[in-house]
Amino acid sequence: MKTDNQIRQDILDELSFDPSVASENIAVSVADGVVTLSGFVPSFADKYSAEKAAFRVAGVKAVAEEVEVKLPATSSKSDQEIAKAAADAVKWNVSLPSTIQISVEDGVVILRGEVDWQYQRDAATSAVRYITGVRQVKNHLAIHQRPQPTDIKIRIEQALIRSAEADAKRIRVSTTNGRVNLSGTVRSQAELQDAKWAAWAAPGVTAVETNLTIE
Repeated sequence: MKTDNQIRQDILDELSFDPSVASENIAVSVADGVVTLSGFVPSFADKYSAEKAAFRVAGVKAVAEEVEVKLPATSSKSDQEIAKAAADAVKWNVSLPSTIQISVEDGVVILRGEVDWQYQRDAATSAVRYITGVRQVKNHLAIHQRPQPTDIKIRIEQALIRSAEADAKRIRVSTTNGRVNLSGTVRSQAELQDAKWAAWAAPGVTAVETNLTIE
């Protein structure tokens, strides 16, 4: 098992290695496998990439992301310009409905409305994440309530068995009115994310709560 100092050094190395992260002003601290990222970066995309890089390191249990976005003068855009770019990005994304509402306040993009699936919520965030001038994305999109199949628990368990990442024997699934709870243990952050994806992919799921422990 790696020590906190080893995890911290591995994260620093991963941040430095990843060309998509401007990491020179990011600080890293680790306590019992829980990582805190602080400092500042020049774009929201860098902030997102830094968090992903930290999660890729073995031994990381959770990441507290406290990195601030400080836009350089060359990246400064008005809220109107950002809103227009965000609306176009959503409009041209084939996986997203035209009913998504977008507002921008001081560089913070806010998404509202309803979608049918979790992957669409993720796609909406991805569509606006890399727009110049964006400081943060707040995704308030709700998942549309649909009739739920009676075998939703079985479908998720079968998806976990098919997964190359997840060890289905170590993960317990419970469902109530479209809300899924995952409990048990996983071996890595990648396995945890794969289990969440399997749960969200089932029809009728409106919320996924993960009480999985990384061993």
